[in-house]
Amino acid sequence: MRVLLVEDDRLIREDVAAALEAGGFVVDAVANGEDGWFQGDIESYGACVLDLGLPGMDGLAILKRWREAGRDFPVLVLTARGTWSERVEGIDAGADDYLPKPFRMEELLARLRAIIRRSSGHSSAVIRVGEAELDTRQMRLAVRGVPVALSPQEYRLVAYLMLNRGRVVPQQELAEHLQAQHFERESNAVEVLVGRVRRKLPAALIETRRGFGYLVPDEAASS
Repeated sequence: MRVLLVEDDRLIREDVAAALEAGGFVVDAVANGEDGWFQGDIESYGACVLDLGLPGMDGLAILKRWREAGRDFPVLVLTARGTWSERVEGIDAGADDYLPKPFRMEELLARLRAIIRRSSGHSSAVIRVGEAELDTRQMRLAVRGVPVALSPQEYRLVAYLMLNRGRVVPQQELAEHLQAQHFERESNAVEVLVGRVRRKLPAALIETRRGFGYLVPDEAASS
């Protein structure tokens, strides 16, 4: 899944970006408020990690503008500001969760995974569809209890489709969440990847809807 990181502190930005990438996310990182707002307004993201104290435009202003424009991806707010009133203001502005600095990377990842799951209608860290079981904490997929070896890109594809189970995901949307802007976003590239993944999974898990995209049904039949 593609995540936007907006953080002006270079060391924090680099550390968080590395932790997100190690956690299976594709990361677009920017260092100021104007760039952060622009990226979130024009690109497709599964979530955002947003610092409040930013140059150019502060995080609360960015968040309010996104929500007013209908940009509803989940947002995890980071801030050194610690008062309860500021936390309330952030949540009222549209934040899905709030993490004060300093923080542990493990907690950031756990909170980010949680708001992404909730935004997709999942309460558990383990998503089950038919005989497939995806553990979003460990980034592992198993079928009938047997682990399935997936490359990072294959895992992102399966995870995104399972998080969005019951919804047809267009090819372009899927491509945008497989890799950052360097990914070859043509339908053929996605088709090749889906074909490769299908050879490792039950036949019914990923359906093709010609002209529309791909679907993991709410309950995939056994193959």
